[in-house]
Amino acid sequence: MKFDMDYIAHNNELSETNPYFKLFLTIILLIVTLALDNLYFDVFIFILFSIIILGVAKISLRSYLKFLTIPMAFLVITCLFLIFFFGNGEVIYETGIFGIVVTDDSWHYGLYTFFRVLGCFPLLGFLALTTPIAKIFHCLDTLKVPKILTEIGLLMYNTIFIFLNEIDTMQKAQKTRMGYHSYMNSMRCLADLISNIFLRSLDKSETLQHSLDSRGYNGELPVYVPPKEE
Repeated sequence: MKFDMDYIAHNNELSETNPYFKLFLTIILLIVTLALDNLYFDVFIFILFSIIILGVAKISLRSYLKFLTIPMAFLVITCLFLIFFFGNGEVIYETGIFGIVVTDDSWHYGLYTFFRVLGCFPLLGFLALTTPIAKIFHCLDTLKVPKILTEIGLLMYNTIFIFLNEIDTMQKAQKTRMGYHSYMNSMRCLADLISNIFLRSLDKSETLQHSLDSRGYNGELPVYVPPKEE
């Protein structure tokens, strides 16, 4: 599933809005959402910023759902794990499988964790989908965030999208060769994809290092500085 977040960040109705305002608003509301532990507030933030992303920034619903898909999958798996394997208290549901039960404490823990993290998704989406990454790193650099952190973030951002592009290319190549047409065939294709993407990741990392060295990399990456308005 190809998803060009950088293109979306440059082409929306809020891309030219003050990046410092968006950064501080996101950080403050993230802290408040995590600290309050209130289901109603979490749902309110999710709805409000989803409306801002879709209605004000004019980002398509398809792109927004793509942004939510992968973290949402991890969130559901994590919360199910919390519900079935953590917490004490009165048993409210018995699965009948190896003594695994759901208690009132674990249900509360999993439910509140789900909505708390769910409330954070549109906040991160508001910043990531409406602000070009170069402007975010410029803000961090201006705020004197240690350069090592901004450089790691920049390299991770670049590498993640190279990684996703490689996966997309390999999956298309497999499908053109009759891949994923049955369950067993899908498992074999997935195994081949995982092994190949590991090798390609090593190759890409080496290529990235060579490209940095050829451009005079001396241990510090330059950060984009927007032109001053006259």
